[in-house]
Amino acid sequence: MLLFELFMREEPKETEMYILKTPNLRKLIFKGLEAEVPTHCDFFSVLLKPLRMLVHLDLSSCSPIKDLSCLKSLENLTSLILYDVPKLHKHITTICQLKKLRHLDISQFGEQYSLYDDPNQVLRKIIESLPHLTSLDISGTNLAGPCVQERLTPEELSLDWNTTSVPLSDIPGLRKRSDNPLEFLGLYGTLHEACYRHHIPAKRISGDANEEQIFTAAQVYYDRPEYLLEILNNLADVFRYSSCSNLKLALDVALMSMDRHIHEKSIQSAGSALLYYIVRGEEKLNFGIYVKRKIIRTLLDAICRHENDRTMLRNSCLTLIHFKISQDMILEYEKLVDVLLCIVSKDHQDKFVQQISIYMLNSLACEADGEQKKIIGDRGTVEVMLQLIEIHLNRITCDEVMETAWSTMWNLTDETPDNCKRFLDGRGMELVLKCLKIFPFKASLLGNMMGLLGNVAEVKSLRPRLMTEEYLQMFCNLLDSTSDGIEVSYNAAGILSHIASDGVEAWRESSIITFKREDVLKKMVQAIERWHLDSSRKIHYRSFEPILRLLHVDHTPEAHHWAVWALANLTRVYLSKQMKPMKRTPNTFLRRMINYYNNIQSK
Repeated sequence: MLLFELFMREEPKETEMYILKTPNLRKLIFKGLEAEVPTHCDFFSVLLKPLRMLVHLDLSSCSPIKDLSCLKSLENLTSLILYDVPKLHKHITTICQLKKLRHLDISQFGEQYSLYDDPNQVLRKIIESLPHLTSLDISGTNLAGPCVQERLTPEELSLDWNTTSVPLSDIPGLRKRSDNPLEFLGLYGTLHEACYRHHIPAKRISGDANEEQIFTAAQVYYDRPEYLLEILNNLADVFRYSSCSNLKLALDVALMSMDRHIHEKSIQSAGSALLYYIVRGEEKLNFGIYVKRKIIRTLLDAICRHENDRTMLRNSCLTLIHFKISQDMILEYEKLVDVLLCIVSKDHQDKFVQQISIYMLNSLACEADGEQKKIIGDRGTVEVMLQLIEIHLNRITCDEVMETAWSTMWNLTDETPDNCKRFLDGRGMELVLKCLKIFPFKASLLGNMMGLLGNVAEVKSLRPRLMTEEYLQMFCNLLDSTSDGIEVSYNAAGILSHIASDGVEAWRESSIITFKREDVLKKMVQAIERWHLDSSRKIHYRSFEPILRLLHVDHTPEAHHWAVWALANLTRVYLSKQMKPMKRTPNTFLRRMINYYNNIQSK
């Protein structure tokens, strides 16, 4: 472009007229020139005149082409691409003089310059003038002509209809090639639906009449986003209304399109829709781990680049939920968390997308190990969840998003003290009290909150922050709760057991006056004795370590009572699920715990 600007400043002397002093150049791609050329010069004549060895020339989307007669001096030219060059009808005569051409592309996008006055005659002239042509692209034009019974030429009339086995082409201008088909013919987006005709003299055709034509178009037009957008939509229709015979190629088209045109929002939306149709099918089970990670990485890149595109976000999230988080997304763990947090934190965003995103965040937190939980917390997840809950409280709304936010923090705080501290530092206890006040009968909400507080109570350094009159009043009241079975009552007793395990001195130092320690513990035992040992529970412990620690507390038998009941219930009702991480033999451990519990009960 700098050369072009220098060239336009003043009229060059004829002896100095060159732009590229490269006489042996064989391939030149000069795309997208749209500036106005001064009347005193012909830029392309000066550009091309010294390039006599040129074999391949691409002038796609160059608008200021006044005269192509300079091409006649390019005696070695075999490939000429004039895609989206306006007013090509003025240059057809010149093009037809390039006798060595093997590949010619005069395709257009849009109808402004794609219509020829006599399309059949123009196409016939091109075919007759260029005998070595093997590849022709007339996509987006009307050069295929309407599909009507046209009067045959004298040459066509001379054919012996009884002996020829090759039917005449349904495209009038190509009848001379009926028995000598082109290697490639571009008919994508041609007028009169030329690609749907039966007798087309070409081995490969770009169009939208069938799956093969669409894939050919994708391979040929991968660098033309305006065509690629339509092609992606065509492929999506194949999946939507029938089935695709070449899943791998469709996947390659989608990924290549999105990766190559990352800045094109429309391509990302169409590509993510196609990926959704591909991934939701059973065939995805045959994808290798590399392919799965490539899909995930492409979708995450698209979300990062176009985070405000609701259509693309919805497509991407609906696609991502089909993958296994622990296996398929492990290498993109932190990026996935950042992307999901970005979506969830946008309160104005599509609610459906927000629900999917927070569901995935919760799944990440649930399946994460200790270090991964810390990583998720480090990215600001706890803070975002608390902000989300506060917004819902201000609106007096309790929906799946709010409940999942509590569930996410419950999973994140499991045996992860750093995230427990983040919850308290973010005024989490204030939000708990507000939720209890506004939504006192939301069973699943109460269960999630109390499960979270149970995790906080397991952290010795944080327990003093729970020992206030207001919080103890809440825990004591919830001991009598029958909400969600015994879930809320069970967690309230667990919290009080951990608080009591710090001893009488810790209770005294907290300056609690209203509640006597022995009265609280007595009420806790009364609640435990009301529970049925066979009660079903929703909770799944990663380990029994927090409960086992209570068995080492000598000064508070009430804490023993809760711990042993918990172990007996878990090992009795959820033996196969809960005992997998344990090193002891399950049956032996089960008998010992039940016996221990029965001995306490008999006393």
